[in-house]
Amino acid sequence: MRACQVAALALVTLLAACGAPDGAPPSPSTRAPDPVPSTLRVEVLGRGLEHPWDVGFLPDGTALIAQRPGRLALLADTSPGAQIRPVRADLDDVLAEGEGGLLGLVVHPDFADSRRFVTCQAHQEDGRAVDVRLVTWRLADDGGSAERVGKPLLTGLPVNTSGRHSGCRPTLAEDGSLLVTTGDAADPRAAQDRAGLGGKVLRMDLRTGEPAPGNPFLGAPNPVERLIFSYGHRNPQGIAPRPGGQVFAAEHGPDSDDEINLLRAGENYGWDPSRGGRSDTYDESVPMTDLRRFPDAVPAVWSSGRPTEAVCAATFLTGPRWGRFDGMLAVTALKGSKLLLFGLDPDGAVRDVLVPPELDGLHGRLRAARQGPDGALYITTSNGTDDRILRITSA
Repeated sequence: MRACQVAALALVTLLAACGAPDGAPPSPSTRAPDPVPSTLRVEVLGRGLEHPWDVGFLPDGTALIAQRPGRLALLADTSPGAQIRPVRADLDDVLAEGEGGLLGLVVHPDFADSRRFVTCQAHQEDGRAVDVRLVTWRLADDGGSAERVGKPLLTGLPVNTSGRHSGCRPTLAEDGSLLVTTGDAADPRAAQDRAGLGGKVLRMDLRTGEPAPGNPFLGAPNPVERLIFSYGHRNPQGIAPRPGGQVFAAEHGPDSDDEINLLRAGENYGWDPSRGGRSDTYDESVPMTDLRRFPDAVPAVWSSGRPTEAVCAATFLTGPRWGRFDGMLAVTALKGSKLLLFGLDPDGAVRDVLVPPELDGLHGRLRAARQGPDGALYITTSNGTDDRILRITSA
């Protein structure tokens, strides 16, 4: 067996085993976040952006920024007041409606040689909403423009004409596979339909778009199902591999119960607004994790209860410079306008939830969250006008 297959199967095995110690799914925590003393330093690196959705760091110290209206930008460096300049790219086919548009991005590990990166973007043709898709790009040597490379890496993620529940966050797992969160496009049957890509977490090859080795449904006759890692999700917009193999997703609830989920290979996370296929309407009164309809569904490790925070991006803080925050899961909140820090036990159970005062209501809606190569946390605001990119370090 090839080394990459061994690594992939090890990841799947570990994720599948990441329940509570007795083998039962962990119980969700609804503990309210605790304030913490002022211990973080927040610097404004750049401003003048519009709904910056994601950030991708490049080997030369610059960073790509995807903006939801359908624009790319390049951050010159990671110092306060850094220049932000536009990146020319043909993005006229982006459907920038509501929650849809130019969404997440991920930089190829071999970017220094290939200059490639991948974006999630809602796609339209002649004004007609078609799908959400993954597109591979090549950034010019001078960083001033980007051009598409070949065919889309993946098409067919569902899209709503309003842009509602578009997902879509890509990130790289420890084994190099590409993990992608997808929204259910407010389609009542999407999340439970394993013949469709909506309401899922996908796991695939970054270069080819093929299912990653070790995926739980590789033997399925439908090629779509072979891409699925987990299903039964509503609108996950954050995904964070934890050093050691676990992967966590941050997911929007309706009017209650945002969730943090520990992903397990092939498992159902219980969202079904079709009520078992009996309803054609999008019934959001159902539980986020419907254990009556799906007794084997995996409960969240944390639920917001009421009110929701509109949790968004997620990343782990790693490194001794983070002090007490080292190893915590950092999750941005849109409606809550705050950063949530989750302390996790080795089995993935939530130990505590902290809210740093420096990122509690002071910068508006918070969207992207990526730990940079320098170990700092980079966050974007999503207020719609004069949005900013922030650099967070431990004091």
